[in-house]
Amino acid sequence: MGFFDSEIVQQEAKQLFEDYQALIKLGNSYGKFDREGKKLFIEQMENMMDRYRVFMKRFELSEDFMAQMTVEQLKTQLNQFGITPQQMFDQMHMTLERMKSELEKQQ
Repeated sequence: MGFFDSEIVQQEAKQLFEDYQALIKLGNSYGKFDREGKKLFIEQMENMMDRYRVFMKRFELSEDFMAQMTVEQLKTQLNQFGITPQQMFDQMHMTLERMKSELEKQQ
């Protein structure tokens, strides 16, 4: 069975995409959130990034051709912006840490 034939993989990919889209939409109102709302949003983004990192690791570890092609496509797309997948995760982590730091200053 191929990597993408797995119902579990399909469901996780669908859920990850939907959750990410919902968070991005919610993030458009970040400036209007109170302090607790901002903290919750940051936590949810951290959880999302952790889930995404695990999901991508599954692709990397899979021997399935389509999974490997997906990893290569991601690398190619990110390379167009001059970054690697690890740099993408690192930059997102730094952004979230900056958001936390700004939030702490607002106390």
